[in-house]
Amino acid sequence: MSAATPLTEAGTSRLARIREGELDLQLHYNDAGAGAETVVMLHGSGPGATGWANFNRNVAPLVAAGYRVILMDCPGWGQSDPIVSTGSRSDLNATALKGLLDVLDIPQAHLIGNSMGGHSAVAFTLRYPERVGKLVLMGGGTGGASPFVPMPTEGIKLLQGLYREPTIENLKKMMAVFVFDPASLTEELYQARLANMLARRDHLENFVKSLQANPRQFPDFGPRLGEIAAETLVVWGREDRFVPMDTGLRLLAGIPKVELHVFNRCGHWAQWEHADSFNRLVADFLSR
Repeated sequence: MSAATPLTEAGTSRLARIREGELDLQLHYNDAGAGAETVVMLHGSGPGATGWANFNRNVAPLVAAGYRVILMDCPGWGQSDPIVSTGSRSDLNATALKGLLDVLDIPQAHLIGNSMGGHSAVAFTLRYPERVGKLVLMGGGTGGASPFVPMPTEGIKLLQGLYREPTIENLKKMMAVFVFDPASLTEELYQARLANMLARRDHLENFVKSLQANPRQFPDFGPRLGEIAAETLVVWGREDRFVPMDTGLRLLAGIPKVELHVFNRCGHWAQWEHADSFNRLVADFLSR
């Protein structure tokens, strides 16, 4: 991609057909930059989420630092094909990512995963360790119950309610606990997210069907965290009301080569709420 290509969603938008394992589907992804090393970003599971919606504040700094940046819309989100997940969603997304990297002829990549994307990045790392450079996990990485916070958490309850009733009122209720300071959320952001949701009602309906088929979409990788050889950066918001901070402490305890950075006055969206600091933190980590 030339330096003149604008870093916009439309300007970086691509489609790929993948055939990997039992998956045969079309994936949407954004592709920016042309560095020798590739960074793949994996988004969370919120209604209307896409790679670009989750990481648009983080792409340009990584491209400027010399990386090729890939944002994958997971199966069942964005412009990727719909799917019902009856097993592990983490492993399903890992399989999709393997298919995409093979199509793009990328032998190894650094992975950045937010929430569901963190779970998926860990699943991919455990299955294909030779394909992973470094690992960055925010607000996710393993499932399992918190011993300190009622489960499902406040945020997850609101997220599931939004899937069942996708209204602007329910969206604002969820987003109010998604970030530390809801005043930072604009009406334009709400409307864009609502439009993403309503444009793909099949994705909303399939997510509900998936939960009915298997309420535990994201398995507990806790017993296997010691197998991760990749250098790992865990980033958390102290006020995360979706995935509590003790999950981040479990990752810190379980992964051998790991460090933890906690942002105060931060919810579940560290890469958006503290974008500048997050971008510097990640660029420094990847360049070491």
